[in-house]
Amino acid sequence: MRAALLLVALGLAVYGLVSQWSQVHSALAELAWYDVVGAALAVIAALGFQMLAWRALLTDLGSPLPLAAAVRVNFLGQLGKYVPGAVWAMAAQVSLAQDYRVPKRRSGAASLVSMAITLVVGLVMAGIALPLASAGALRHYWWVLICIPVLLVGLWPGVTKFGLDLALRLVKRPGLDRALTLGGMGRAVGWTALAWLCYGLHAWLLVGDIAGKSLHILLLSAGGYALAWAVGFLLIPFPGGIGPREVALIAVLSPVMSQGPALVVALASRVVMTVGDLLWAGIAVMVGRKGRLGRESLDRPVVLEGPEGLDGPMGPEGSGGLDEPVGREISESLDPAGVRSSAARPGTPSSSDPDRRPEPPNAAAPTPPGH
Repeated sequence: MRAALLLVALGLAVYGLVSQWSQVHSALAELAWYDVVGAALAVIAALGFQMLAWRALLTDLGSPLPLAAAVRVNFLGQLGKYVPGAVWAMAAQVSLAQDYRVPKRRSGAASLVSMAITLVVGLVMAGIALPLASAGALRHYWWVLICIPVLLVGLWPGVTKFGLDLALRLVKRPGLDRALTLGGMGRAVGWTALAWLCYGLHAWLLVGDIAGKSLHILLLSAGGYALAWAVGFLLIPFPGGIGPREVALIAVLSPVMSQGPALVVALASRVVMTVGDLLWAGIAVMVGRKGRLGRESLDRPVVLEGPEGLDGPMGPEGSGGLDEPVGREISESLDPAGVRSSAARPGTPSSSDPDRRPEPPNAAAPTPPGH
């Protein structure tokens, strides 16, 4: 199912580019290549900062992930946003996080709060930049900015935990075992703010290539893109905000360019965003492959040297008679001082048999057969 979902998401992402390739090609031809490359690098950095924000939330909830694991879970899961429906990205992240023993309620909570923080920080940027650059844009999309006070209250750790516990109870799941802290929220907000600065830079590079690179254009580009992203995010039926985001961005850019050039910018922005998603997904696939190779090396049968110098493979078919999970536990219990597992000492009951009582330390040895 994971492979099928990944293929569908990749197919839809690529289809979004191929289906509009004639417009995309003409759009890219009107922009300087170095600005397009710069915009793509800014988007790649922004996506990386967003991943770090999500990782900070997961760590604050009690499930820290190594950086490589966070890259794999976050970016492969993010491809789900190209599938119609609002839950695929989060569902994919929850499923992938289980490979690293992250409880579903924690990974789901981290994804939800991460999306809320991204929306809030983006709206704050739009609310600060747009009044200084384009009052007309606010008249069209004022309804998006009124979400800011509600979302800010919802991001207070106590309120967040109450809302998440309520949602978990509705689906008959236990609530969170710990609440987010102000420190964890602050770190996530900081990483997300860096992401939005990079998103604003990418928009400025594309818009400025046509309208000129000035402070006014910078404010309009950054605030306008943040508002357009929020519009696409809130209109849930559109996968990845495709359609509404471009329409909103064209409307915001109307004071400085006509619809034709604005459409060029909107399409170029969509291209570099999709390229960023696909590039990070490729890195995540490579990280996942390397991680699987590492896990396979741990899962191989462990050869332990007995007291008589004989080697006994501890695998499903070895003389130890242990199954694969027990062999993995033994391999993980090895340290420079020796073997801690009782399975390595002949005559000592294995700790993997919970129903067998351990014999007293001074118990007499069993009488050999025939005596």
